[in-house]
Amino acid sequence: MVSNTQRETSVLDERYGRSAQARRRQRRLGWIAGGVFALVFVAWVVWAALDTVGPAALEVRDTAHVVVDERTVEVTFELSVATGTTSHCAVQALNDTFAVVGWKVVEIPPSDQRTRSFTETVTTTELASTGLIYRCWLA
Repeated sequence: MVSNTQRETSVLDERYGRSAQARRRQRRLGWIAGGVFALVFVAWVVWAALDTVGPAALEVRDTAHVVVDERTVEVTFELSVATGTTSHCAVQALNDTFAVVGWKVVEIPPSDQRTRSFTETVTTTELASTGLIYRCWLA
């Protein structure tokens, strides 16, 4: 015999989707969502593993700067690029408020060495506090 309380609870469960069928549906949707997430994650991992950097890629690293005087900064940097590849680098000088006070684009000729070090002199419009590489790109 079913009591009134159990009958009311059963009616409310049906009304608000707490039936056994609804739980099965939610569980199924959870498994589907988890499977889709796992599939996307595995695809992303495979894509990242296969996305190798080509031979023409470059890397640049600031190594030093020297403020020579009020109008000159020397910037030393290390460039790694595939042998036989021409590249360009933009060298900049900044003041204490990080405003650009000097700028120079340098062409880096091809070489048989992958990694080379360069020192470039940048003329400034006022006293600079630092000098660094803005960006390098392949020609």
